[in-house]
Amino acid sequence: MKVMSGEVHFDEYAENYEVALNQGLSATGEEKDYFARGRIQWLAKCMAQLGEQPRRVMDYGCGDGSSCEFLFDLVKAKSVIGVDTSEKSLEVARQTYSDKNCSFLPIGTYTTKQELDLVYCNGVFHHIPPTDRAGALDYVWRSLRARGIFALWENNPWNPGTRYVMSRIPFDRDAITLTPPEARDFVRRGGFQVLRTDSLFFFPKQLKCLRWMESHLSGLPLGGQYQVLCRKS
Repeated sequence: MKVMSGEVHFDEYAENYEVALNQGLSATGEEKDYFARGRIQWLAKCMAQLGEQPRRVMDYGCGDGSSCEFLFDLVKAKSVIGVDTSEKSLEVARQTYSDKNCSFLPIGTYTTKQELDLVYCNGVFHHIPPTDRAGALDYVWRSLRARGIFALWENNPWNPGTRYVMSRIPFDRDAITLTPPEARDFVRRGGFQVLRTDSLFFFPKQLKCLRWMESHLSGLPLGGQYQVLCRKS
């Protein structure tokens, strides 16, 4: 959930990003790692079903870099490049994950080479002004090899719990969300083939006994977040 163009206001949250995020997520009974692991675990399952084994992975809007350990452990990435506009967040990422096979760069300094197997992106595009989103998507397209995979995760505005959580997070309150159909149309216009759309996170911790149902409900666009998985055409 990091802004990718214009004003880089996430610098002011670099030191306490996790605290601010968990403050909002506390309404679900979970903290951010529960959702991060769940997203990437689901992505790994999707990649296996496609017969894909991504080696070179980008975390677009990496923030403090905390997703990289899940990309290594669950997706089995060999290298991860994290890009963001918040230099202070990137500094935190470098300090925390310097012993991993990953690098963290300002988005403006990474040269796109059409060589990556997978770009993972969570909760970024709702922070990008609509007029700038096509350019951001083109950056993703130019980063991927031919037939590379883009995993776009976004907060679902059709879920009332999501809207409530976002209202409790200072950097999410004014975000301009995308519905699942809007996200699909958006990536298609950017030159991607949509492979599937999945919803996740239907039940808060208080109803965790029902979470075994989530894989069966993933086709319903009602979960707290959704993934649009697409391939570079």
